Amino acid sequence: VNIDHEFFSHPFFAIEISFTLLLIYELFSLIFSLPRSVAKSNSKQYELLSLIFLRSAFKEFSHIDRISNWSLNSEPILNMFAYGMGGLIIFTLVSLTYRVQKHIKITSNLDEQNNFISVKKGIALMLLIGFFIIGVDDIAQLFNTGIYNHSFEDFYTLLIFSDILIVLIALRYSTDYIRIFRYSAFALATIFIRISFSLDVYASVLVGVLGAVFVLLLSLSYNYFIRLHTSDD
Repeated sequence: VNIDHEFFSHPFFAIEISFTLLLIYELFSLIFSLPRSVAKSNSKQYELLSLIFLRSAFKEFSHIDRISNWSLNSEPILNMFAYGMGGLIIFTLVSLTYRVQKHIKITSNLDEQNNFISVKKGIALMLLIGFFIIGVDDIAQLFNTGIYNHSFEDFYTLLIFSDILIVLIALRYSTDYIRIFRYSAFALATIFIRISFSLDVYASVLVGVLGAVFVLLLSLSYNYFIRLHTSDD
Protein backbone atom coordinates (compact mmCIF):
# COMPACT_ATOMS: atom_id res chain seq x y z
CA VAL A 1 0.00 0.00 0.00
CA ASN A 2 1.55 3.26 -1.11
CA ILE A 3 0.51 5.94 1.38
CA ASP A 4 3.64 8.13 1.02
CA HIS A 5 2.31 9.93 -1.98
CA GLU A 6 2.41 13.68 -2.63
CA PHE A 7 -1.38 13.72 -2.90
CA PHE A 8 -1.66 13.15 0.86
CA SER A 9 0.70 16.05 1.66
CA HIS A 10 -0.96 18.50 -0.74
CA PRO A 11 -2.87 21.36 1.00
CA PHE A 12 -5.93 20.48 -1.09
CA PHE A 13 -6.08 17.03 0.51
CA ALA A 14 -7.94 18.37 3.58
CA ILE A 15 -10.50 20.10 1.34
CA GLU A 16 -10.78 16.94 -0.76
CA ILE A 17 -11.54 14.83 2.30
CA SER A 18 -14.06 17.37 3.66
CA PHE A 19 -16.00 17.58 0.40
CA THR A 20 -15.83 13.83 -0.11
CA LEU A 21 -17.38 13.25 3.33
CA LEU A 22 -20.08 15.84 2.56
CA LEU A 23 -20.83 14.16 -0.76
CA ILE A 24 -21.03 10.76 0.94
CA TYR A 25 -23.56 12.20 3.40
CA GLU A 26 -25.61 13.61 0.52
CA LEU A 27 -25.45 10.27 -1.26
CA PHE A 28 -26.87 8.53 1.80
CA SER A 29 -29.57 11.22 2.02
CA LEU A 30 -30.40 10.68 -1.66
CA ILE A 31 -30.70 6.91 -1.25
CA PHE A 32 -32.84 7.09 1.89
CA SER A 33 -35.16 9.70 0.34
CA LEU A 34 -36.07 7.36 -2.54
CA PRO A 35 -38.69 5.28 -0.65
CA ARG A 36 -40.42 8.47 0.55
CA SER A 37 -40.50 10.40 -2.71
CA VAL A 38 -39.07 9.82 -6.19
CA ALA A 39 -39.40 13.56 -6.91
CA LYS A 40 -37.42 14.50 -3.81
CA SER A 41 -34.79 11.89 -4.62
CA ASN A 42 -34.37 13.38 -8.09
CA SER A 43 -33.92 16.87 -6.64
CA LYS A 44 -31.35 15.39 -4.25
CA GLN A 45 -29.42 14.23 -7.31
CA TYR A 46 -29.11 17.84 -8.44
CA GLU A 47 -28.20 18.94 -4.92
CA LEU A 48 -25.35 16.47 -5.14
CA LEU A 49 -24.36 17.78 -8.57
CA SER A 50 -24.15 21.35 -7.25
CA LEU A 51 -21.78 20.16 -4.49
CA ILE A 52 -19.71 18.22 -7.03
CA PHE A 53 -19.35 21.43 -9.04
CA LEU A 54 -18.22 23.34 -5.93
CA ARG A 55 -15.75 20.58 -5.14
CA SER A 56 -14.42 20.79 -8.70
CA ALA A 57 -14.02 24.57 -8.29
CA PHE A 58 -11.84 24.03 -5.20
CA LYS A 59 -9.89 21.38 -7.08
CA GLU A 60 -9.17 23.87 -9.87
CA PHE A 61 -7.74 26.20 -7.20
CA SER A 62 -5.13 23.54 -6.39
CA HIS A 63 -3.84 23.90 -9.97
CA ILE A 64 -2.98 27.59 -9.46
CA ASP A 65 0.69 28.25 -8.71
CA ARG A 66 0.81 32.04 -8.56
CA ILE A 67 -2.48 33.91 -8.46
CA SER A 68 -0.83 37.12 -9.71
CA ASN A 69 0.26 35.43 -12.95
CA TRP A 70 -2.87 35.48 -15.08
CA SER A 71 -1.19 34.06 -18.19
CA LEU A 72 -0.32 30.84 -16.36
CA ASN A 73 -3.53 30.55 -14.37
CA SER A 74 -6.30 31.88 -16.61
CA GLU A 75 -7.67 28.42 -17.42
CA PRO A 76 -8.08 27.12 -13.82
CA ILE A 77 -9.46 30.50 -12.67
CA LEU A 78 -12.08 30.53 -15.44
CA ASN A 79 -12.89 26.89 -14.66
CA MET A 80 -13.34 27.82 -10.99
CA PHE A 81 -15.77 30.56 -11.96
CA ALA A 82 -17.69 28.23 -14.31
CA TYR A 83 -18.03 25.50 -11.68
CA GLY A 84 -18.92 28.00 -8.95
CA MET A 85 -21.61 29.71 -11.03
CA GLY A 86 -22.95 26.35 -12.17
CA GLY A 87 -23.25 25.18 -8.58
CA LEU A 88 -24.94 28.43 -7.55
CA ILE A 89 -27.47 28.34 -10.40
CA ILE A 90 -28.35 24.69 -9.70
CA PHE A 91 -28.66 25.50 -5.97
CA THR A 92 -31.19 28.22 -6.85
CA LEU A 93 -33.11 26.03 -9.31
CA VAL A 94 -33.31 23.12 -6.85
CA SER A 95 -34.59 25.46 -4.11
CA LEU A 96 -37.31 26.73 -6.47
CA THR A 97 -38.18 23.16 -7.45
CA TYR A 98 -38.67 22.18 -3.81
CA ARG A 99 -41.07 25.11 -3.38
CA VAL A 100 -43.30 24.15 -6.31
CA GLN A 101 -43.16 20.35 -6.08
CA LYS A 102 -46.43 18.60 -5.29
CA HIS A 103 -46.44 15.00 -4.11
CA ILE A 104 -49.50 13.08 -5.29
CA LYS A 105 -49.76 9.33 -4.75
CA ILE A 106 -50.01 7.18 -7.85
CA THR A 107 -51.60 4.32 -5.90
CA SER A 108 -55.33 3.99 -5.30
CA ASN A 109 -55.31 2.53 -1.77
CA LEU A 110 -53.14 2.10 1.31
CA ASP A 111 -52.11 -1.48 0.53
CA GLU A 112 -50.83 -0.50 -2.90
CA GLN A 113 -49.00 2.47 -1.40
CA ASN A 114 -47.27 0.26 1.18
CA ASN A 115 -46.31 -2.22 -1.53
CA PHE A 116 -44.89 0.54 -3.71
CA ILE A 117 -42.87 1.92 -0.79
CA SER A 118 -41.55 -1.59 -0.01
CA VAL A 119 -40.39 -2.01 -3.61
CA LYS A 120 -38.65 1.37 -3.51
CA LYS A 121 -36.95 0.36 -0.26
CA GLY A 122 -35.62 -2.72 -2.04
CA ILE A 123 -34.27 -0.55 -4.86
CA ALA A 124 -32.71 1.82 -2.31
CA LEU A 125 -31.01 -1.16 -0.64
CA MET A 126 -29.53 -2.24 -3.97
CA LEU A 127 -28.27 1.31 -4.54
CA LEU A 128 -26.71 1.30 -1.07
CA ILE A 129 -24.88 -1.96 -1.79
CA GLY A 130 -23.71 -0.61 -5.14
CA PHE A 131 -22.49 2.57 -3.45
CA PHE A 132 -20.42 0.59 -0.94
CA ILE A 133 -18.85 -1.52 -3.68
CA ILE A 134 -17.93 1.58 -5.69
CA GLY A 135 -16.62 3.35 -2.57
CA VAL A 136 -14.40 0.44 -1.51
CA ASP A 137 -12.91 0.29 -5.01
CA ASP A 138 -12.19 4.05 -4.98
CA ILE A 139 -10.52 3.89 -1.55
CA ALA A 140 -8.40 0.91 -2.58
CA GLN A 141 -7.26 2.82 -5.66
CA LEU A 142 -6.44 5.88 -3.54
CA PHE A 143 -4.17 3.98 -1.16
CA ASN A 144 -2.53 1.95 -3.91
CA THR A 145 -1.83 4.75 -6.37
CA GLY A 146 -2.28 7.97 -4.38
CA ILE A 147 -4.86 9.06 -6.96
CA TYR A 148 -8.49 9.54 -6.02
CA ASN A 149 -10.75 9.21 -9.04
CA HIS A 150 -14.26 9.49 -7.67
CA SER A 151 -16.76 7.23 -9.39
CA PHE A 152 -19.84 9.43 -9.19
CA GLU A 153 -20.52 8.66 -12.83
CA ASP A 154 -20.77 4.96 -11.96
CA PHE A 155 -23.23 5.68 -9.16
CA TYR A 156 -25.35 7.86 -11.45
CA THR A 157 -25.38 5.02 -13.96
CA LEU A 158 -26.92 2.87 -11.23
CA LEU A 159 -29.43 5.66 -10.56
CA ILE A 160 -30.47 5.68 -14.22
CA PHE A 161 -31.30 1.98 -14.10
CA SER A 162 -33.11 2.40 -10.77
CA ASP A 163 -35.19 5.28 -12.18
CA ILE A 164 -36.16 3.24 -15.23
CA LEU A 165 -37.04 0.30 -12.98
CA ILE A 166 -39.29 2.58 -10.91
CA VAL A 167 -41.06 3.71 -14.09
CA LEU A 168 -41.78 0.08 -15.00
CA ILE A 169 -42.98 -0.70 -11.48
CA ALA A 170 -45.16 2.43 -11.42
CA LEU A 171 -47.06 1.09 -14.44
CA ARG A 172 -48.40 -1.61 -12.15
CA TYR A 173 -50.18 0.99 -10.04
CA SER A 174 -51.12 3.62 -12.60
CA THR A 175 -51.22 4.06 -16.37
CA ASP A 176 -52.16 7.72 -16.10
CA TYR A 177 -50.17 9.58 -18.77
CA ILE A 178 -49.31 12.59 -16.60
CA ARG A 179 -47.80 10.53 -13.79
CA ILE A 180 -45.95 8.08 -16.03
CA PHE A 181 -44.50 10.95 -18.05
CA ARG A 182 -43.27 12.57 -14.84
CA TYR A 183 -41.51 9.42 -13.65
CA SER A 184 -39.97 8.88 -17.09
CA ALA A 185 -38.78 12.49 -17.19
CA PHE A 186 -37.04 12.01 -13.84
CA ALA A 187 -35.03 9.18 -15.41
CA LEU A 188 -34.10 11.51 -18.28
CA ALA A 189 -33.00 14.18 -15.79
CA THR A 190 -30.64 11.64 -14.22
CA ILE A 191 -29.21 10.85 -17.66
CA PHE A 192 -28.45 14.57 -18.12
CA ILE A 193 -26.33 14.49 -14.95
CA ARG A 194 -24.52 11.35 -16.11
CA ILE A 195 -23.77 12.99 -19.47
CA SER A 196 -22.38 16.09 -17.75
CA PHE A 197 -19.66 13.99 -16.11
CA SER A 198 -18.35 13.00 -19.55
CA LEU A 199 -17.97 16.54 -20.91
CA ASP A 200 -15.42 19.31 -20.55
CA VAL A 201 -15.87 22.04 -17.94
CA TYR A 202 -18.17 24.47 -19.74
CA ALA A 203 -20.28 21.84 -21.49
CA SER A 204 -20.57 19.92 -18.21
CA VAL A 205 -21.84 22.98 -16.35
CA LEU A 206 -24.23 23.88 -19.18
CA VAL A 207 -25.77 20.40 -19.31
CA GLY A 208 -26.05 20.28 -15.51
CA VAL A 209 -27.80 23.67 -15.36
CA LEU A 210 -30.14 22.81 -18.24
CA GLY A 211 -30.98 19.55 -16.50
CA ALA A 212 -31.96 21.46 -13.35
CA VAL A 213 -34.06 23.84 -15.49
CA PHE A 214 -35.72 20.79 -17.05
CA VAL A 215 -36.69 19.43 -13.61
CA LEU A 216 -38.11 22.81 -12.52
CA LEU A 217 -40.17 23.12 -15.72
CA LEU A 218 -41.31 19.53 -15.28
CA SER A 219 -42.58 20.30 -11.78
CA LEU A 220 -44.40 23.43 -12.95
CA SER A 221 -45.96 21.62 -15.92
CA TYR A 222 -46.99 18.67 -13.76
CA ASN A 223 -48.70 20.97 -11.25
CA TYR A 224 -50.57 22.76 -14.03
CA PHE A 225 -51.85 19.60 -15.73
CA ILE A 226 -52.80 17.98 -12.42
CA ARG A 227 -54.93 21.05 -11.59
CA LEU A 228 -56.41 20.98 -15.09
CA HIS A 229 -57.13 17.26 -14.83
CA THR A 230 -58.75 17.70 -11.40
CA SER A 231 -60.95 20.59 -12.56
CA ASP A 232 -62.12 18.54 -15.57
CA ASP A 233 -63.19 15.75 -13.23
